[in-house]
Amino acid sequence: MSRVRLAAVALAAGALALTACSSGGGGGSGEKNSSAPTKDNNKAENYSLGTAADSTGPAAEVPGAKKGGAITVLQRDAFNHLDPGQIYYSDVLTVQMLYNRTLTSYKVAQDGTVKVVGDLATDTGTSSDGGKTWKYTLKDNLKFEDGSPITSQDVRWGIERLYAPFETDGPLYIPQWLSGEGVSFRKALPNGPYDGKHLPDSVLSTPDAKTIIFHFLKPHADAPYAVAMPNVGAIKQAKDTKQKYDNAPFSSGPYKVGTYKVGKSLTLVKNTNWDPKTDPIRHQYVDSFNIDFGHQFADSTRRFLADQGEDKNGLSFSNAVAPELTQKVLSDSTAKARSFVEVQPYVDYISFNMTRLKDPEVRKALAYAMPNSQILQQNGGATAGEVATNLLSPSLAGWKASDPYGKKTHPAGDTAKAKEILTKANKLNTEIVYGYPNTDVQQKVSVVITQALERAGFKVQKKEIDSNVWRTAIAEVGNKFDIYRTSWGADWPVASTVVPLLYDGRTIADGGSNYAHINVPGVNSEIDRINAVPDVKTAAPEWMTLADKIFTEDIPGVPTFYNKQYSLWGSNVGGVKYHSVYGTVDPTAVFVK
Repeated sequence: MSRVRLAAVALAAGALALTACSSGGGGGSGEKNSSAPTKDNNKAENYSLGTAADSTGPAAEVPGAKKGGAITVLQRDAFNHLDPGQIYYSDVLTVQMLYNRTLTSYKVAQDGTVKVVGDLATDTGTSSDGGKTWKYTLKDNLKFEDGSPITSQDVRWGIERLYAPFETDGPLYIPQWLSGEGVSFRKALPNGPYDGKHLPDSVLSTPDAKTIIFHFLKPHADAPYAVAMPNVGAIKQAKDTKQKYDNAPFSSGPYKVGTYKVGKSLTLVKNTNWDPKTDPIRHQYVDSFNIDFGHQFADSTRRFLADQGEDKNGLSFSNAVAPELTQKVLSDSTAKARSFVEVQPYVDYISFNMTRLKDPEVRKALAYAMPNSQILQQNGGATAGEVATNLLSPSLAGWKASDPYGKKTHPAGDTAKAKEILTKANKLNTEIVYGYPNTDVQQKVSVVITQALERAGFKVQKKEIDSNVWRTAIAEVGNKFDIYRTSWGADWPVASTVVPLLYDGRTIADGGSNYAHINVPGVNSEIDRINAVPDVKTAAPEWMTLADKIFTEDIPGVPTFYNKQYSLWGSNVGGVKYHSVYGTVDPTAVFVK
């Protein structure tokens, strides 16, 4: 899928998605407090392209850092993928930084400023042919966990395997830019490289072991950001086990998989063949990360508050402070000192399955009825986010305030208006199948949503989904739910990393990000038109206009709140900072005191 052509100096990177990517959800307090973030670090002005000097290692030492010890990581949801080619959620975007290196990556400073720098590559790339051709040179002394050298052919293999039919869940910028929009790119290499076939050199070339050259169909000045995605790295052919790679990714970073019990736990241990002199981002202070799944927000918060035993060495990548425990954190001065509240690049939505909900009046009634403020309150209130009024995050270039469904005046939903719409459309008592993950927070959210929709004249059938699989379940085109919670964040603060991925009908596929299954020819053609605009400043307000048009005319869902992350960790953990690109704790510099 083509992307808006950007002036390099105007580019900015933001999460996940990924970052046209999805968040695991926030948490925090219903009260305003001194822990509130002082600025939004996801704004475009906080991002820049680094130089070749910025791309050299080792990473600057963290004051007071020590080597040794183990970090305990408590996570609510099991990771849905470890294969870098399949990663697009914030929690796995975070963990992959420890074992996976990409052509470029993000150097995040303590003050929240971000530079895109060369990771495997010596710099952020050299373009020619008006931005259609991009050349990257690999650093010296790059090695896999077995000590074998990382070559450009390994990067090529990593990219070509994205064409295989099982690689469906990760970002697809690079294969689409190389070979075609939507899912049409797969025709260029239907089984990836596994049949011994490769993309022609006119598309992707590796003239020597250190050089890889991309030949895009159209100019893409944002390539330095696209090749920072987790699936643009090195995969060793001999270690590529296709779908089974999810359980045993082969490391290029400072840590490698020690033991992995799917759905239960993951231990990362030191990779002795990682060379810090090649890495401007990561450290290898601790001996291991012991990651344990199945910890609800209340559980992890209580343990970090109690601060006993191994929990003193504990953190979570993405678990937030539980809403009901916020005041305890705020009243504990030592706990407040080891916490942060930061604005995330994510928007939470309730998506409407347009395959099933075909009547726009029903969708309009749902949008009016949705109790945004109550949903936010169950997630944590003021330190979890702000009530959303339109489809795009305020961090995006060109964003402007709009509120077509009156969420500022009716933050708990306008159920009277919704009922009026249903009555006029002769749709009272329409049954809505509501799918939601069985987490403690989302179970509470399901109650307030159900009550609001029933007041508006709907009948609601609630369907709990195992939180370990809900992300996969809602991404199935044939899912049997009418509405479900989704979340999305720009891969960099430009709406070309949001609108096309969520609302282009040509991208509908299992594992895809068009969760509403919206397929409107006029929307698709407008996406193409704006994508062809050569200047980000010109394109930015046009993306906003299109998003508002989609929201008011097609109604593929309703945004509920703009996310924040409220994190707490153990007293014996140092080097914690916020990763403003992924919207999580940054684990690359943590140490045991």
